[in-house]
Amino acid sequence: MKKMLVAVVAAMAVVMGACALVGCAGSTTAASSADGAASASASAASGASAADKPTLTVAMELAYPPFETKDDAGNPTGIAVDFMQDFADGHGYDLVVENTAWDGLIPSLQTGKADCVISSMTITDERAEVVDFTDPYAMAQLAILASAPASIEKAEDLNQPGRKVAVKTGSTGDVYATKNFDQAEIVRLADESACVTEVVQGKADGFLYDQLTIYRNNLANPDTTTAVFIPFQDPEAWGIAVKKGDTELLEQLNQFIAQSKEDGEFDRLTEKYLAEEKQAFDEHNFKWFFDFE
Repeated sequence: MKKMLVAVVAAMAVVMGACALVGCAGSTTAASSADGAASASASAASGASAADKPTLTVAMELAYPPFETKDDAGNPTGIAVDFMQDFADGHGYDLVVENTAWDGLIPSLQTGKADCVISSMTITDERAEVVDFTDPYAMAQLAILASAPASIEKAEDLNQPGRKVAVKTGSTGDVYATKNFDQAEIVRLADESACVTEVVQGKADGFLYDQLTIYRNNLANPDTTTAVFIPFQDPEAWGIAVKKGDTELLEQLNQFIAQSKEDGEFDRLTEKYLAEEKQAFDEHNFKWFFDFE
């Protein structure tokens, strides 16, 4: 019996030594999501490995550059990604970004697949019934990308019999059109690029979306589109959504948003991703995304 015990102890020592050589403690790199979004992680200031930190899973639709998008290698990048990485670094989280279709963002919170959602999502009463929102981290206004032959000069021009209005399904443009355009035909599509195509090809008279998207797509299609920037509703506040009742994460995020408004975080993100657009917005007297006054 004693000989058997000695043999077992010796075998365990060999195994433990082998684990020390090959790193059996585990990997610090999280797996990419099924649709190709890679995780983004960074070591905390203390130097602890990702394996020692809690994971913060953030859902976003990587289809709205430069806020949420992918780089040439397919990795998450953009303003929202940088913003959440800075938050994660400051609070000791290992950040994982999950690329999620728009209509799956809120369900990802409800089913526990994500800890929070940041995806240029407007805070609305309807959404606030099922998730909790942080304080606003950005402000935006709707604008119209109009088909050039349609001669659209204001939002009311779209609410006419025979008019077709393209909207991204579930967006605030969809909500606005549904409430206010009872005479027009509303064409609901899965993403903004499809809506833009409808207008460029003359299949829709207008597309309602935020000013930045309208501005960029009008520049890209100057011969077939016009842009209407006359405000037709109050600025929209974008918030980060968390699961109902997750007060700890909500408070951490609110503290970071407040800090970012004071320490120049939003100015750094603007300079990195939106310097030219900021200049254009100033020239047109548009309200800027990070103007919280």
